[in-house]
Amino acid sequence: MRTISACAVILAAFVMLSIPSSAAEKYTGPRPPKSDVPYLLHADNLIETEVGAAGNDQRKETTFAIIKGANSPVKTPLSEPIFIIRTDQLQADRFELYRLESKNGNREVIIGHKKGKGVGRPIFLAVTRLDDRLYRIEVDEPLENGEYSLTPQGSDSTFSFAIY
Repeated sequence: MRTISACAVILAAFVMLSIPSSAAEKYTGPRPPKSDVPYLLHADNLIETEVGAAGNDQRKETTFAIIKGANSPVKTPLSEPIFIIRTDQLQADRFELYRLESKNGNREVIIGHKKGKGVGRPIFLAVTRLDDRLYRIEVDEPLENGEYSLTPQGSDSTFSFAIY
């Protein structure tokens, strides 16, 4: 009996000592200086996305979301960009990512069409909580070169960037 008890005590002590090493590590990377703005993560640097608002334009049976300017001044070479955001009012898991087309000096995406064809579909994002009100947003698939915008669901706010 003593052999079994001694083994159980040693095993329990070993398990207790190993628990702290398996606990999640605290995030030590860069933190955004502004809240509610997604930043592109480039190694240990954060690059603020282009903050704007989309307007709507109705053409025949199609509704477009339009962002002024043909191209975003914020550029990344990363085909699977990662964003860091510190939230106060926005919810990180409510962001959607859209590919935009540059036309007539603006960027646009179809957001409504009576026949349902050609409507922009959001690109899948993975959201990870890093710390209190600090999140990592990752694109889950390689993106082609072009213009993109993150937008909170149900909002006209845009956070744009380009992949080159």
